[in-house]
Amino acid sequence: MLFKKLKLILLSLLFTLPGWAAEKVVFTMEAPQVVELGEQFRLAFSVNAVGQNIKLPNLSDFDVLMGPSTSQSTNFQIINGVSSQSVSYSYLYVLRAKKEGRFTINPGSITVGGTEYTSNSQSIEVVKGSAKPSTGGVDEPTSTPGTVPKKDLFVRMNLDKRSLYKGEHLTATIKIYSKVNLNGFEDISIPNFEGFWSQDIQLAQQISLQRETYLGEIYNVGTLKKTLLFPQQTGNISIGSVKIDCIVQQRVKKSQSMFDDFFDSFANVKATIISDPVSINVSPLPAPPAGFSGAVGKFDIRSSITAKSVRENDAITIKLDVTGNGNIKLINPPKISFPADFEVYDPKTNSNFSASEQGLNGNITFEYLFLPRFAGTYTIPAVNFVYFDTDSKRYVTKTTEEYQIKVAKGDGTRAQTVNAVAKEDLKQIGTDIRYIKSAVTEFQAKGYTFFGSFAFYLLYIGGILILLAIYLLYQKRIRENANVARMKNKKASKVALKRLKEASQHLHAGSNEKFYESVTRAFWGYLSDKLTIPASELSREKASDELAKHEVESGIIERFVQILDTCEFARFAPGGGSEKMKELFDEATEVMSVMEKEIK
Repeated sequence: MLFKKLKLILLSLLFTLPGWAAEKVVFTMEAPQVVELGEQFRLAFSVNAVGQNIKLPNLSDFDVLMGPSTSQSTNFQIINGVSSQSVSYSYLYVLRAKKEGRFTINPGSITVGGTEYTSNSQSIEVVKGSAKPSTGGVDEPTSTPGTVPKKDLFVRMNLDKRSLYKGEHLTATIKIYSKVNLNGFEDISIPNFEGFWSQDIQLAQQISLQRETYLGEIYNVGTLKKTLLFPQQTGNISIGSVKIDCIVQQRVKKSQSMFDDFFDSFANVKATIISDPVSINVSPLPAPPAGFSGAVGKFDIRSSITAKSVRENDAITIKLDVTGNGNIKLINPPKISFPADFEVYDPKTNSNFSASEQGLNGNITFEYLFLPRFAGTYTIPAVNFVYFDTDSKRYVTKTTEEYQIKVAKGDGTRAQTVNAVAKEDLKQIGTDIRYIKSAVTEFQAKGYTFFGSFAFYLLYIGGILILLAIYLLYQKRIRENANVARMKNKKASKVALKRLKEASQHLHAGSNEKFYESVTRAFWGYLSDKLTIPASELSREKASDELAKHEVESGIIERFVQILDTCEFARFAPGGGSEKMKELFDEATEVMSVMEKEIK
């Protein structure tokens, strides 16, 4: 009893602490975006403060069947010693549309503390009511039990553009449309977007179904994948089909009692849905002006330099920063016309971008490192950055500033160390001037010949010995490399089985993401060691080609690629659970065992 009183006192003190400031009043309206004619739906208003005199907008296009039904909820939390409280008051109305069409419900209003607040507006589309989709029950003679009508479950790839320029982006959205009870996915097969450079748009891991209309009917629609596509070739490019194995819950038995809803039997039915392939027409870019580096979109450029006054052999860096929206990742380094007396290194590239339906937004930076060889005053001309503007359909040129570099004479003792990827070939400058030799010249007696002398034979034999030593070292290196490749080949299956064992541990622990990651690493690591190919050079196409060269059956290769695809798109499959993961694990073990026997 004493504990309860202390708890009430503490809560009372918390609510009276300074810092409990009044929240900004927020008044919102919510309603479904799509409803059927004659369907009842909810129109809800919510406000985070005590309100009075709520006023509805004009609802003449709808019948108000009920309302308002009011409710209140309070949320109290303490995070890192900071207390916060939120209160929500709801006003619920039940409406029914009178006719088809698209209607806009204007904002409602409410009075809080003597001030009137208005809500947002809401657009609602009313479509003609459709027949209830078949559930496959035994009491429904129009449906075959264990089957799903195509009109009730299908997948589409939606493209926001069907005609564009090379390098311009489009958004490919894969959506599933359903009128049935989806219970998960067994497998999702996505085309590889050949002919495009692709970048996925981040989506929520859990698929959320929203009501949408398609061909005048309402479906529960879930977005499986959104990808930005940048065409890398011109002409008509075809994108293959999406294939999904769905698990649908159907009623298979219906009792004849008043407890039908409690004792009906259900079964999971597998339904395979395939989208239609789509094609895109890609036009070539107009003839580009000088300075075009492949940029398509909308960009700006800025330049900076680390120093304008240096000594001979001091390093200087010019940085070009390109920002904007478009094919940022595919932009080539702009060319800078450096003076011939400069030793120039290959530019270093860094990019930072985010993908959205508007394209790639961010920046790409090019850093040019160079060393002045000789004293003097030099000019680095302005850089013309040319990009193709997708809105105006023309080329736009942005220009950086020009730099004057003053190089003082060095003292001859300074040595500059430079870390870079590769260096330009050295140019010979001033070939008409030769340095005067200051070393003492050694003379030889007249009639002396080097051929046949002791020094000649010593040099001759020494050269042969050196060549022999180089040859032996080279052969030793070849044997060592062969042994390493042989050992990797021999141990490939053992290492892969060890990784699969790790995947088995994640399977029993229920770590879905780590399980699929372990299976993927096991397969790629096995192929890298078995085929003696660096893992960084492996891809699905290269792996398939190499396995075919080693006389592996095409069926095994297809199963191998299917396992990798299943692991890659596992985040789009909330259904399946541990049973599905166990089947994938057994499949992976069997495929790897067969590949071990067939690879020659």
